[in-house]
Amino acid sequence: MKLKRFFGDKKFYIMVLTIALPIMVQNGITNFVNMLDNVMVRRLETEAMSGVTIVNQFIFVFNLLIFGAISSAGIFTAQFHGLGDTVGKRNTFRFKLIIVTVATLLCMVLFLCFDDQLVSLFLHESDQQGDLELTLKYGKEYLAVIVWGFIPFALSQAYGSTLRETGKPAIPMIASIAAVVVNLVFNYILIFGHLGAPALGVAGAAIATVLSRFVELAVIAVWTHSHKKQADFIVGAYKSLAIPRTLVRSIVVRGLPLMVNELLWAAGVTFTNQCYSLRGIGVVAALNISTTISNVFNVVYMALGVAISIVVGNLLGAGKLEEAKDTDRKMITFSALCAVGVGLVLVALSSVFPQMYNTTDEAKQIAAYMIIVYSMIMPAHAFANAAYFTLRSGGQVLITVLFDSVYMWVIVVPIAAILGHFTNMNIYWLYLACQSLEVVKAVFGLALVKHGSWVKQLVGKE
Repeated sequence: MKLKRFFGDKKFYIMVLTIALPIMVQNGITNFVNMLDNVMVRRLETEAMSGVTIVNQFIFVFNLLIFGAISSAGIFTAQFHGLGDTVGKRNTFRFKLIIVTVATLLCMVLFLCFDDQLVSLFLHESDQQGDLELTLKYGKEYLAVIVWGFIPFALSQAYGSTLRETGKPAIPMIASIAAVVVNLVFNYILIFGHLGAPALGVAGAAIATVLSRFVELAVIAVWTHSHKKQADFIVGAYKSLAIPRTLVRSIVVRGLPLMVNELLWAAGVTFTNQCYSLRGIGVVAALNISTTISNVFNVVYMALGVAISIVVGNLLGAGKLEEAKDTDRKMITFSALCAVGVGLVLVALSSVFPQMYNTTDEAKQIAAYMIIVYSMIMPAHAFANAAYFTLRSGGQVLITVLFDSVYMWVIVVPIAAILGHFTNMNIYWLYLACQSLEVVKAVFGLALVKHGSWVKQLVGKE
């Protein structure tokens, strides 16, 4: 039957979940680490919470920049692993180390030298000058410390992504769990001054996060360097930083568009949210609630997308092109079906989550509606995400950019801007209209995947 082409056997799903489950756990924990400061700082004054929230906007952009920087090299790492080429894996790891180090240092200089201007970009909605000045003070205080966590975070991503692409996803997950524990403990001690420590407020929250990042790096690095048989790419990795020019050229050709794509996509999401915010402060609160909750449930299909890039990339690297196409089709189906199930759970809980927040009844009502709409569209998000990672696994970077960030800025952003700025459409219809565009994107994704231009072996034995 043709229907069987879309489903695997028990062994197939065990293989998929073996890779995806650790990534799901790690992604969920990573989101939790980023939110942990906000949750605990919320007990301080409003300005402190606002300052931390603003700085976390820049951290979000930095995280996406690092993700984009290592993504292209990751395409080759997965294919080299499928080919059994240890030298190739070692070279891509070196490239990751170099690119994340350069990107991190540039961001640190930017954030430290222009902290006042950057934080001030978000301080324009209040007429109370005293509150703005206090928020700016807290934001700069938090930023001055948190930037020192960029270095271990970036290096952890270089190590962790390589381990995932070579079949060791559990190690980054364990490191993330250790980071959460450290962050939670030191938040409790340093923010509020427990166990004899001084109450440092937002600075304490930043210190706790930086410490957690160093612990995460330590766990990953120590395991990698002490298990050289399982992590063969690390053998001799630091003896030289030399990388073959042809490989560097290939990675850069694919890497630069991916970095630009991540930044443009993040900017597009921010702009779309700004269009929603035109409907009132209650909408802003509702959007914060719905986005926070949705991100927790997103980890399922996001992890399956990463798993697609790893599994399919390994098969393409090994030259098993037909098996790669068959596996990809089954994994995309599995991702979409999982999103249906997760969406139904989210719908059932849509009215429960908003009650956890101390906000107006109107904001809670709008948040519940947004959660329901997003739940209904979640299978389309999952399919589009799976298509994105499918195209990326075969090195179709330019097509991936067109499909992702270009679609965002050519379709989503203009429609959100027109409906938000030039009509009186209420938030219910506005949000539904913009979210529904993901269905159109999923259709485009289906066409691109079926076309098969991504079915390519990019590497060969050196």
